[in-house]
Amino acid sequence: MVLVTGGTGLIGAHLLLHLLKKGTQVRAIHRKGSDLNRVQKVFGYYTDNASILFEKINWIEADLNDIPALELAFKNIDYVYHAAAFISFDPRDYKKLLKVNAEGTSNIVNLCISYGISKLCYLSTIGTIGKSINANTATEENEWNDQNVNVYALSKYEAEMEVWRGSQEGLSVVILNPGVVLGPGFWDTGSGTLFTKANKGYSFYPPGGTGFITVHDVVKLMTSLLESKIENERFIAVAENLSFHEILIRLTKELDKSAPTIELKYWQLEIGRIGDAIWSWLTRNPRRLTKSAIHSMKHRDVYVNQKTQKVLDFKFESLDQTITFSCHHFLKENL
Repeated sequence: MVLVTGGTGLIGAHLLLHLLKKGTQVRAIHRKGSDLNRVQKVFGYYTDNASILFEKINWIEADLNDIPALELAFKNIDYVYHAAAFISFDPRDYKKLLKVNAEGTSNIVNLCISYGISKLCYLSTIGTIGKSINANTATEENEWNDQNVNVYALSKYEAEMEVWRGSQEGLSVVILNPGVVLGPGFWDTGSGTLFTKANKGYSFYPPGGTGFITVHDVVKLMTSLLESKIENERFIAVAENLSFHEILIRLTKELDKSAPTIELKYWQLEIGRIGDAIWSWLTRNPRRLTKSAIHSMKHRDVYVNQKTQKVLDFKFESLDQTITFSCHHFLKENL
């Protein structure tokens, strides 16, 4: 049996569907109060048997720091996909990020070792790939440097250290580092907010860019790595490196909105950062524009996926079909 953490998120929901279609016995953990209906909704995008497949999931209510509940979830498990994470870029959330992402991953690793799990696949982020110093290309071999790194990436790096620690203690592990993951169904969180923002038809767009990949490719890579003989390695998962302007053009075209035409200047972003900090302090709302975010826009890396293509013989799919599919469902649900 396979255990999936983070099954109520974009990637987790698609991973569950993929595994169930293959006939895999699946157990998934979810936090108290999490919306399981969103998972079934995602299933409905792809199959008429959504409810039948959904009912095959053995759900266990558990927090990543709730050891007794996790122990119940680990009974009779052979393989683990660890995709659960708390996502925030607000520096005020750093302690919570470490608690969930780093300490929570440590708990998963310890239980994998205790229960003799055959293999752990950890879903990380390209934010933990070391920034390039001289060149603008980033590979799995880039040396880590925490300067100007956002708090989410810092917590995921600490989580990766727990995974590597597990490998030193005999646990077979693989780590996947995806870029921005595009897919349908979660419009108010994570990468789903790109669709929401594109639909507003803003005239301005931020400078810089990053790596992008479809949720389907992420799922295929996770399952391929777990089922392979590869262990104790990491892989970058980026199909295309695009500027934010380029991705917004694609999204607004499918949403039938005007594409943004005016690039925000860095001085404008700095003023916005100060205003955002003041507004956040007054309202206690999360920070949206941080110093590390602006730095990333100024110093853009291009992520190289050659190792993934060569070692796994993997061909990344075009983003366009998933963008079209996702925008269709976004409009259907947000008219």
